[in-house]
Amino acid sequence: MSQDDAFQLYDLRVEVVCPPGERILCGAKPGDYFILQGEMMYLPPNQGISIYSLSAVLPLLPAKQRITHKNDWMTTDALIACPDPNCPSQLKITRQGIRTFSHAETTVVPLQQNTNTQT
Repeated sequence: MSQDDAFQLYDLRVEVVCPPGERILCGAKPGDYFILQGEMMYLPPNQGISIYSLSAVLPLLPAKQRITHKNDWMTTDALIACPDPNCPSQLKITRQGIRTFSHAETTVVPLQQNTNTQT
């Protein structure tokens, strides 16, 4: 990996948060989680996640992985509601360590030679 093609992404932990005593309909249990490192999602052994809950949080994960301005809502907002309107569970996205990747190792599309050109 060369330094001129490096970029960084946060590792993310996505954890189920449930109000105590409430009926949870999505099959989640408080503390269930998965880790996102780059494009790879890791779940602990014998733990699953509802595809419906995953569908609610999935579109936000690439943006949460990127370094954002301190005033950007993507920096501060972390709780995502279960998509079932009758289920009070939430998914909490927490940024963890930063991992460095190489452009050349993640795509076959070459970098532009002129760095002043934006597309």
